[in-house]
Amino acid sequence: MRARIYQPAKTAMQSGTAKTKTWVLEFAPASSREVDPLMGWTSSDDTQAQVKLRFDSAEAAEAYAKAKGIDYDLVQPKARKAIIRQRGYGENFATDRKGAWTH
Repeated sequence: MRARIYQPAKTAMQSGTAKTKTWVLEFAPASSREVDPLMGWTSSDDTQAQVKLRFDSAEAAEAYAKAKGIDYDLVQPKARKAIIRQRGYGENFATDRKGAWTH
């Protein structure tokens, strides 16, 4: 049983970095998914693929994997540069704008 430990990226629906501070231990699928011929649903007999464990740090996730005898791959996150405008959201409505309002 192989697992992957990673820090999740923000979703496309997020503008902030909420829910990206934790670390996730996720098991690799042991069997392939099959399509049900009647309903068209995909299914699998692998219940470990449904398990996602969340930890506060990578060290805690590694310690858990070692204690349970789970082989794991640690994936380090890529560093992102924060996009912070100087005046923030209020800049959109500033009265001292240098350029013309175009929309």
